[in-house]
Amino acid sequence: MQATGYKVKTGPFSSSNSAALFMKNLGQRYVQYVNRVYRRSGTLWEGRFRSCLTQTDDYVLACYPYIELNPVRADMVRHPRDYRWSSYSGNADGKSDALLTPHEQYLRLGRSDPARRESYRALFKAHLDEPLVDQIRQATNGNHALGNSRFQEEIEAALGRRAKRGAPGRPRQTAS
Repeated sequence: MQATGYKVKTGPFSSSNSAALFMKNLGQRYVQYVNRVYRRSGTLWEGRFRSCLTQTDDYVLACYPYIELNPVRADMVRHPRDYRWSSYSGNADGKSDALLTPHEQYLRLGRSDPARRESYRALFKAHLDEPLVDQIRQATNGNHALGNSRFQEEIEAALGRRAKRGAPGRPRQTAS
């Protein structure tokens, strides 16, 4: 398959499904390793890996508190900084974490590290907008693009498949 002079990779790790397949493969191999080392069997995680393409603008910054507050909503911790696997301490408190790579939108929160951290903490002071939370959940669970309708249409054109939630029920048949 050719596109503008560059070869587009197809197959099990093509660009349209690489993240999901990578996570599946990683998860399978890691579980095999853990089961072998600890002489156990079964799965390590419940459910499947879920993801969605996200429009950078407002949506990425909305996803930060949504993700960071998941352990709080699940009554696992009182505050996101208390959750061991959270990036909150790195983003809000400046705790060094080699696993964190600041997103462009995060870097735009302020001109200096202290200003960015203060702006990041401010994202958590307001309640999350429930319609936006529902939109994030639906996009993630349905593997749809999270963003405005123009963004979703661009993703649909690029992938050649639906990237937004469809109407419920069967499509109506047209009269012949």
